[in-house]
Amino acid sequence: MDSGDNAWILTSSALVLLMTPGLAFFYSGLAGRSNALATIMHSFIIIALISVVWVLWGYTLAFGPDVGSFIGGFDFFGLNGFDGAPAADALGVAASGLTIPHETFMAFQMMFAIITPALITGAMVGRIKFKSFLIFIVLWSTIVYSPLAHWVWGGGWLGDLSVLGIDGLKGSSMDFAGGTVVHISSGVSALAAALVLGRRSNYGREPDLPHNIPFVVLGASILWFGWFGFNAGSSLAADGAAANAFVTTNTAAAMGALAWMTMTWWRGGAPSVVGAASGAVAGLVAITPAAGFVGPMPAMLIGLGAGVFCYLATLLRARMRVDDALDVWAVHGVGGTWGAFATGLFAVASVGGTDGLFAGNPGQLVNQLIGIVASWVWAFGLTFIILKGLDRTIGLRVTVDEEALGLDLSQHGEPAYTP
Repeated sequence: MDSGDNAWILTSSALVLLMTPGLAFFYSGLAGRSNALATIMHSFIIIALISVVWVLWGYTLAFGPDVGSFIGGFDFFGLNGFDGAPAADALGVAASGLTIPHETFMAFQMMFAIITPALITGAMVGRIKFKSFLIFIVLWSTIVYSPLAHWVWGGGWLGDLSVLGIDGLKGSSMDFAGGTVVHISSGVSALAAALVLGRRSNYGREPDLPHNIPFVVLGASILWFGWFGFNAGSSLAADGAAANAFVTTNTAAAMGALAWMTMTWWRGGAPSVVGAASGAVAGLVAITPAAGFVGPMPAMLIGLGAGVFCYLATLLRARMRVDDALDVWAVHGVGGTWGAFATGLFAVASVGGTDGLFAGNPGQLVNQLIGIVASWVWAFGLTFIILKGLDRTIGLRVTVDEEALGLDLSQHGEPAYTP
């Protein structure tokens, strides 16, 4: 084991954990004043809830010994057998060549498992019961996230498409740090949640404006900072791949911020501060699957595409009158999809992974499309089923009066602000 690698991945784990409070500020600022505290609580309590779920069964389902290329076995239930062994010895194909302890690998992956369901909460603002929310998060993490993480990173079928037995299909659907596992899954699940929950009672009748734009910028800045651990840490070593991911991450975020801001300036006559912050997040989302597979110039193009495509997706969502309150689908669903697709365009083996289309390998683009479609279908379908089941049993939405009062008071009995 290597002490430098271990130090970097432990530091990256802390950086990724910080992203969830950053997300809480970002989402809270975008929400209305009467739902600010409840929005923060959603992200904060997920840190506690998923930390327990991950230790008990989430980690073993994602990274336990492969069962049918679909799910991990229960060998690591409750972190059974953790004895300080290197991750490479404990995990085999899922972590070959790693020089960090098994505990470090587990902790790093736990932070991804925490922030992913937290991203979905932006679509639920102002109308979900807290009890139903807690049950949903546990079910979603178990049924949607852990299997998908196993498919891509834990030795499952998206990591080795040849197991499908289709002539000519080989290699993997490349996802360096979570374009499919984190962003497509959360963004598409947010769309399903918005459809099942329905529109807020005041949707379209009252202005839906951010209550605290400085919170939005603060949250986006914390996310940008933490994302270096998210992407550069996904090299799982303190090496050149981590350095490349660090540079591509910053480049895409910067171009995403400039692109979205420019779009708002062009269409609305003023460069939006919220737009710049949202564009930075969109750029970070889009570069996530590609960060270790492309160089700085492709990263700039990926960030540009994210700023433009995700902004246009917000307009489409509004025209469709889907009440995804904080545009999770537009930023994470569309941004993650673009990033996964762009990985198949711009990847070069000299940086990492496998050559993409522009380097002469059109087959990799096919692999990326398989990962995109599988993630969309899995996340949307199961999220829809989980939420429909909860709605018909314990109910999802607060009452009209509770919604009008705001979730801060109706669900938590505490206001975000006192007179």
